[in-house]
This record gives sequence, structure tokens and C-alpha cells, in this order.
Amino acid sequence: MKYTSIFLLISLLAMSSCNHDNHSGHSHHSAEEEVSEHETHDHSHDENKSNPDEIVLSPEAAEKYGVKVQTICRQPFSDAIKVSGSITGTPDDVTAIVAKSSGIVSFNNGISPGMKLRSGATIGAVTSKGFAGGDADEVASVQYQSAKKELDRITPLYKEGIVSAKDYNAALAAYEQARAAYSGRTSGSSIVSPANGVITELLVNQGAYVNAGEPVATLSRNSHLLLKADVPQKYHSRLSKVTTANFRPSYSDEIYSMAELNGKRTSSAENIAVQPGYIPVYFAFDNNGTIVPGSSAEVYLQSAATDSALVIPSSALTEQQGKLFAYVKIDDHGYEKRNVTVGISNGKEVELLSGIKEGENVVTEGVIFVKLAETSNVVPEGHSHNH
Repeated sequence: MKYTSIFLLISLLAMSSCNHDNHSGHSHHSAEEEVSEHETHDHSHDENKSNPDEIVLSPEAAEKYGVKVQTICRQPFSDAIKVSGSITGTPDDVTAIVAKSSGIVSFNNGISPGMKLRSGATIGAVTSKGFAGGDADEVASVQYQSAKKELDRITPLYKEGIVSAKDYNAALAAYEQARAAYSGRTSGSSIVSPANGVITELLVNQGAYVNAGEPVATLSRNSHLLLKADVPQKYHSRLSKVTTANFRPSYSDEIYSMAELNGKRTSSAENIAVQPGYIPVYFAFDNNGTIVPGSSAEVYLQSAATDSALVIPSSALTEQQGKLFAYVKIDDHGYEKRNVTVGISNGKEVELLSGIKEGENVVTEGVIFVKLAETSNVVPEGHSHNH
């Protein structure tokens, strides 16, 4: 009986132990599932085990280096015609810098198209010294000095009543006329900018002879500019639908839009090929102070947007080994590099075909700093991925 009781007790303990082990195993399995779910949802995981490709950049560093994101969404979008073009001043915004006297032009060092000038700035001089017929200013100087001496001589005589008022007034008039004609210089005249603006063209060469009043340079006051797009004739049928444009000046990587610059399409010569094989299309816009007249440009002509598409800013894309990539923000500290395929472009934005889903946040500014963080394995302080 004693042995039977011991056997029953051992059996009960064994069963109890078995049940406890089974329960413990079930609880452990559930905990793993919860951790796995938490890692998948919050991306709070050990980067060496769950997502070795995650790029770590702390919120503080992102703010410091200007990293900004944009949520990808569907929006109206249209194709664009990419052509070449040029930027000039509008006719009412361009003025001439003229020579005040005849002679040889001598520009100051560094004077060239694209140079900004302030009103009254001197860009050179005109001199006629040594030419047959003499320097006009030198002649005026002689006449002025002669008239001044005559007036000085006759004034005391007039006060004493020896000279008549008629003779005195004649001498005074001759002096005033000579003084007005005399510029005060004996070597010509200065070439002076009449307004604030940018030199768009030098009309004469260094050392050229000019007559008084002849233009030597053109100046754009730079407040209103004109974009001329040279459109191949094969796009003739599409020009009637073109309403606006984006453009990138040759000296910059920035894309400008007509909407941002209060611009509008002004005209086009659709039936006239000013340049054989091309049709000019013009847009007038306000200069924001960064656009230089006289430069060439890459132009994206756009029609009214009708189709809806996933759109990503061109600034978000980076090219590596012939492939396009973008960086997606997946949590406060984490970013992910995605290979993307794109479709049509309007210069500022491109159609997104694959690689990123609607609603995801894409880095649009500070891309270079995320790219640099990609090559670093340094984890910011306080971010262990094991929350």
C-alpha cells in the first residue's frame, strides 16, 4: 500500500510538471510573436538581425542638416516637352549705356556680360586725345577759360559804368554757355550705368571708336525677364495646349516654375520658324534676384494637368550605377533606400511607377546627408533598436 501511494504521488507530480512545461512553452511562443509584431510595426529591432539595410539618423541630426520628407500621394500630372531655351530681358526692361563723348572706348577690368551694376557705377571711359580735330572737351575747356577771362575783365568796367549793360550781358551769356559745354575733363568722359541692373551685352570692343550718344552696352534692370523656348517643329500640334513651363538655367541645378515667378505665356510664332526647324515660344516672368539674363536654359513645356499619378520631386532622386534610388523614412531614426522606376517628368517632379507606395514619406531635402549616413554604422546615442 505504501509503495502504491508513492507511485501515485510521483505520477501526479510528473503530470503537473508536464503541464507546467507545456504552459511555459506556450507563453514563450506568444511573447516571441508579440515582439516580432512590435518589431515589424514599429521597426524597433536589432538592426543586425531584422533589417540590416536600415539607415540610422537621429531626429536631431536630421533637423540639423535640413533633412525633410514629403508624403507621396496621387495628384494631377501631365507630360512635358523638354527643349532648350534662353533667358533675356523684356524689351521694356532693357536700357542702353551710351558714350557721352566721341573717342576711344576703354572698359574697366572685369567688365563683361552678367555683371551686376548699381546706378551711377563707372564701367569705363571714352577719350579722344591725340585725334585730328582735337579733344572736344579740350576745345570746350579753352572756350570756357577764354569766356571766363573776358567776363572777369569786363565786370569791374561795367560796375564803373565804362562798359554798357549790353556788352556785360553778352559776356555773361558767353561764359554761361561755355561753362555748360565744358565737362570739366580733358581726357574724354566716363561710361556710367544709368540704372541698377545686369550687363547683358557689350556692343563695342575694347579700343573701338564711338561717337557721342552711341550705345556701348545694354543693361537689363533685371526685374522682368523673358524665357524663349526653341521648340522643334515636330511638336507643333501640341503647342496650343502648352500653358506654363519649368526651366533650369545653365549655371544652376535649381528648377524654377512660372507659377512661382508670377510668369505666363505671352506669345509664340507657331507659323514662323525664326530658327530653321524650330518654333519660338515665349514666357514673361518676374525675376526673384537669382536669375541671370543672357543665360541658356533647359525648358519643360507643360499643358494643363489632367491625369492622376503618384508624383515624386526630382530632388528626392539619386542615381547610383545607372539606377535611381530614393530614401523612405520608416521611423523617427530609420530610413530605407529604395530602388525606384519613374515615368514622365516636368522638370520639378517625375511620375513614380514603382518602388514607393502612396502614403510613404520620402526624403526630398537633405538627401546627401541621408546618403552619407548610409555609409556609416554609427548608431546615434539613445537609439538601440531594442525599445
